[in-house]
This record gives sequence, C-alpha cells and structure tokens, in this order.
Amino acid sequence: MDPRDQMEPDEIETLSRAFSEQLLTLLDECARGRHGLFGEPIDLDEPEKSWPEAARLRELAVALQGILAQQGERNALLDEFLDLCTMHGESHPGERKLARMFLERIARGEVGAAAEEKLW
Repeated sequence: MDPRDQMEPDEIETLSRAFSEQLLTLLDECARGRHGLFGEPIDLDEPEKSWPEAARLRELAVALQGILAQQGERNALLDEFLDLCTMHGESHPGERKLARMFLERIARGEVGAAAEEKLW
C-alpha cells in the first residue's frame, strides 16, 4: 500500500473512539427493545422500524476494520460487534438479549476473550 494512502494514528484513534461511543449508545437502545442493530429489520415496510444510525455504525465498523487491517492492527470491540452482526438463526439469542449480554461483557472487560468463553 502506498504510504500516502495510510491514515494518521490520531485519525484512526478518533474513528475508533467515535465507533465505540456510538456502539455503546446504540447497544443501550437495542437492549431496551429497538431492533436492527446487528442487521436490518426483516419487515422494512414500516418506516419507523428503520434505524439509519445502526446501518451507519455497521458501515463504519466494516470500513474501520479494513483500515486497521491495512495497518496490521485490530480492535477487539469492533471485531466482536461485526461477529455478532453475522449471527442469524433460531439458536441465537434475539437482538435485545444479545445487546444486554454484549454490554455486560464490555462492562466486565471481557471483550476480545476467546470465542469459547462467549455466552452466545
């Protein structure tokens, strides 16, 4: 990669901080019952179910993960969020429960722990 295309460390830190702050805000909202943080709601016929902030957060997460990968770095919170966004199925917890569990893991400092230790 051309060194001129690389972001400055302080720019990456600013983006990472913005991601973390927005994630915590949206996790709290999701834990209180709003759907669509970990994926688009199924029935988008109703405009009030749209959650553009969640869609932008997922887009930021994917972009930031790519930027970090180019720098040879990782962000455990970001990686775990994107992993949770891929979970869809009957055996997985619903978004509300998933958000509460993720918030609890963040509060306990367990983000980035081995996958076997996760409760989902």
